[in-house]
Amino acid sequence: MIGPYSSGKTTLLENILHASGATQRRGTVKEGNLVGDSSAESRHRQMSTEINVASADFMGEAWTFLDCPGSIELLQETYNALLVADVAVLVVEPAPDRARAIAPLLKFLDDREIPHMIFVNKLDHAAAPVRQVLEALQTVSERPLVLRQVPIVAGDQVTGYVDLVSERAYSYKPGQASDLIAIPEAEKGGEKDARQKLLEALADFDDALLEKLLEDTVPPTGDIYAHLTANLQNDRIVPVFMGAAEKGSGVRRLLKALRHETPDVRSAAARLGVDAARGEALAQVFKTQHVPHSGKLTFARVLRGELADGAAVGGERIGGIFRVMGAQSAKLPKVQAGMVVALGRMEGAKTGQVLTASGKAPGGMAEWPKPLKPVYGLALSAENRNDEVKLTAALGRLMEEDPSLSIEHDSGMHQLILWGQGEIQLQIAGERLKSKFNLPVRMQRAVVPYKETIRKPASQHARHKKQSGGHGQFGDVTLEIRPLGRGAGFNFVDKVVGGAVPRQFIPSVEIGVRDYLNRGPLGFPVVDVEVALVDGQHHSVDSSDMAFRTAARMGMSEGMTKCEPVLLEPILKVSIAAPTEFTANVQRLVTGRRGHILGFQPREGWKGWDETVAHLPQKEMADLIVELRSLTMGVGTFDWGFDHLQELTGRLADEVVQRHTKQVAAQ
Repeated sequence: MIGPYSSGKTTLLENILHASGATQRRGTVKEGNLVGDSSAESRHRQMSTEINVASADFMGEAWTFLDCPGSIELLQETYNALLVADVAVLVVEPAPDRARAIAPLLKFLDDREIPHMIFVNKLDHAAAPVRQVLEALQTVSERPLVLRQVPIVAGDQVTGYVDLVSERAYSYKPGQASDLIAIPEAEKGGEKDARQKLLEALADFDDALLEKLLEDTVPPTGDIYAHLTANLQNDRIVPVFMGAAEKGSGVRRLLKALRHETPDVRSAAARLGVDAARGEALAQVFKTQHVPHSGKLTFARVLRGELADGAAVGGERIGGIFRVMGAQSAKLPKVQAGMVVALGRMEGAKTGQVLTASGKAPGGMAEWPKPLKPVYGLALSAENRNDEVKLTAALGRLMEEDPSLSIEHDSGMHQLILWGQGEIQLQIAGERLKSKFNLPVRMQRAVVPYKETIRKPASQHARHKKQSGGHGQFGDVTLEIRPLGRGAGFNFVDKVVGGAVPRQFIPSVEIGVRDYLNRGPLGFPVVDVEVALVDGQHHSVDSSDMAFRTAARMGMSEGMTKCEPVLLEPILKVSIAAPTEFTANVQRLVTGRRGHILGFQPREGWKGWDETVAHLPQKEMADLIVELRSLTMGVGTFDWGFDHLQELTGRLADEVVQRHTKQVAAQ
């Protein structure tokens, strides 16, 4: 069950569970009693924040539904669930202007040939005719959309539907099975046209059916269902159903289509490169979860064979097999191919891992896709400094649960950065750290890793001389400091002749220079400089490693101010992807953030999308994804990487230095 935020996936799931008899009462978002969305974060935000697993029996068959988050920031959860699914139900609202929002989902489904159907929800609040909705959806789907129903409209209300295959009409009854009625006269013309389009779409994949249509021969209803089933299972078409989940309208029709037309586990296994008929028992992990008081749960789809409680797979012994129903679970002694289960005490299992008794995945099995690249980061710290060690371990568990999260230790800026897909995802991570691990944290904008360099050379003499009781301290150096080309880093040169500085003290001079370079005249790490030790003096008794190290730091401190220090700003190379109609907005966004556009071209493999390449200052990247999604209906994204350092002068540079000075003073 997938779809954009607010499309009504979880409400549809509640009605499916109720219609199948799995629940006695339908939960609602407002009442906070949903089978899915049982976590504290989901209830607090009234939205799905992770995959919800629910099981049901419908007409003698066992089903598992994976209700995925709708937020674009939690897309990793959706992708992981889709990889093991037999079929996807894409839930959308009847709003043509929001069709673009499902483009990434359809692209993922089409690229991986995952069978999918669309459920147009909230038909009771439709702002446009179904025809316009279908046309808008077709613009973002590579596969032809095949309408399976047409609505029956009375006044401004949708009261039922006509099934285009059986040519039967039904009147909705809230919360109950629909009543069979005669097709209203007003709908007969539209029904005939829509049915003909359905048949023509199927005929594109079958010459025999095409011949029948050319001869004006109406194929038997059973044949039409057979064509629909085969084409769905081979991901050639996308059937489109409709209804209003909140009222239970259209839910049973969708359930019946799923029951009759969904491929079995062999199809999903083959898609992942697994022969379901031969070989040892095999399960694919698609989710891990750390549950307070229960430990780690590993969610997996059994693709082949049979798994028993206590069996050894992936180098560990299964500590319980559970069929999951929201926050509830039932223990099972064993499970067969096709089932989705939670495995207990599999501490080493990771998302994407293949579990077998031998510990090996079959040859030729498809590699699990890499996690989404992060686009938003915040500096993270524990409220209690004594919890810093615990924080690293807790973050490791969060990254197990959501592989699209990652952490970066920035030693230069002394900060730990949590990376992800957006602000909401990171806020949820912070809430989980507190609720699951009792670790309250602070999140704030990460410090930009500015550097500094110099524009001109200088020579500096420095002497460290200190006399006290016993041995004193004496170190004398003459340093030459000069700028290097951008990106050259740091170079130390020994030019001493005649033993003015004994060989054993020269490494200490380099250490002293490097000590200073951690914080230059402007307060930032210094790069792209060369420092040469050209002369010095020593004392046979008072000279020491520490004395020469101190003298070198003194020489750098005095000499660097003469070299015209200048601030260096990190510049990133960014490739921004968005639908073509938003390209102009994207380019204005880049230039408004001091960016330099390098060019743009069609996005490879994405029909109707452009990719704009630009250089952007890292400071301007902090909330780029937020504004980009706002400009592109939530679908714009970008890839990025460090490119070079660039001089920053004037008012902006002064503000950076002043702000940094205040922050250092406050520490």
